[in-house]
Amino acid sequence: MSRLNELLGTLFIGDRKGQALYNRIFVVSAFGGITNLLLEHKKTGEPGVYALFANAENDQGWSNGLNRVSEAMKEAHREVLEHPADVSDADDFVRDRLDGARNCLIDLQRLCSYGHFRLSEHMQIIRELLSGLGEAHSAFVTTLMLKRAGVDARFIDLSGWRDDRELDLRERIQTALKDVDVSREMPIVTGYAQCVEGLMQEYDRGYSEVTFSRIASHTKAREAIIHKEFHLSSADPNLVGDHVRKLGHTNYDVADQLSNMGMEAIHPKAAKTLRQSEIPLRVTNAFEPEDPGTLIDDQPAESPAAEIVCGLDVYALELFEQDMVGVKGYDASTLDVLKRHKVRIVSKSSNANTITHYVDASLKTMKRVERDLEEIYPNADLSVRALAIASVFGRDMRGLRVLTRGLEALETAEIEVEALHQTTRSVDVQFVVGRDDRDRAIKALHDAVVAAPPSAKETQAAA
Repeated sequence: MSRLNELLGTLFIGDRKGQALYNRIFVVSAFGGITNLLLEHKKTGEPGVYALFANAENDQGWSNGLNRVSEAMKEAHREVLEHPADVSDADDFVRDRLDGARNCLIDLQRLCSYGHFRLSEHMQIIRELLSGLGEAHSAFVTTLMLKRAGVDARFIDLSGWRDDRELDLRERIQTALKDVDVSREMPIVTGYAQCVEGLMQEYDRGYSEVTFSRIASHTKAREAIIHKEFHLSSADPNLVGDHVRKLGHTNYDVADQLSNMGMEAIHPKAAKTLRQSEIPLRVTNAFEPEDPGTLIDDQPAESPAAEIVCGLDVYALELFEQDMVGVKGYDASTLDVLKRHKVRIVSKSSNANTITHYVDASLKTMKRVERDLEEIYPNADLSVRALAIASVFGRDMRGLRVLTRGLEALETAEIEVEALHQTTRSVDVQFVVGRDDRDRAIKALHDAVVAAPPSAKETQAAA
């Protein structure tokens, strides 16, 4: 969204004229960095307005945070808007929304100064309120820019601003779009939608893709398209260089595997909505409009192939108990602890007396998990190790000897394999390696099983 002015000539308008501009609905996210300032930084955890308000000893911290948001929003839209009237309208929009949010937070603090009200009971609602500000701003600015360019664009605000109705997500979308004529209007829709379900509570920052998928389902779209700054590729180009390939075509199964590895092509709940509605998904490079990108649907592969390699840092939580064999409940208790601490499981393995969970979590959280498990199993040996998983995916990898070829490639690269996992469905193979070896493992695996063609023997076996 920070390159919105470039998208005017590629994505929104390009070579289109007249009727060709319409029959498209755009769901937009916030400008780059704005949601981090409103909530907290997604990677570093640096507190934004929400985190500052949650831990406020006075009004100064979070109020200054809102000031920073205001300046960032104004800087973002001044980079893309050229006409002074549009800049003025955008400035007024930011002022109205942020002043409204500020007054809301002040009133809530005042209310909760009385003993009958607890601030903790309202924090999720505050998170929802703040998160919607970024998408509303970018959608409003996009609409201004398109109107100035002669497009009949329409700002569709799903954020529930000053709306006292209690609507579920379906009703929110249906109500907002009920009188929109997409044949002659271009709706610009906020990625955040206020609803009784609470999108942030269930999906956190994946809410825009959930909104996007629900709108596609509601309108019975021919195709859902996610525009990114890059193509969906066979690996990170920074790691594998010129050997990288655009996927071109894959399926929702592979998309789910990518989500499990933290490399979301789309939020898995959004993918589920599209899959059940039989709507194919296309992932394109927004700055290469002539390229069809990658199509994701339910079609099987025409021939076996390894399609993508990616990696994820994990912690290996290993529970060894000599008396475990023949006793039920060890795994269930471990899962209860992981669930209580909201730890995401990437993979797991077990044998007679050992259960190992490979999880995506912080070290701080893992120490809490370890402490709880030590109380449940005082005689067990527990260990937490920082490792990484390098995984190979494909719609159908039968007969390609991915596991064998991968092990050979990693041995040649002098990378020690700590563990490996392969399912009978032949859609993924996971190699557990040292955390420092993750990137080298991805490159070695990509060169061996994606960039290198299969041998004649493997091709014959796959056939």
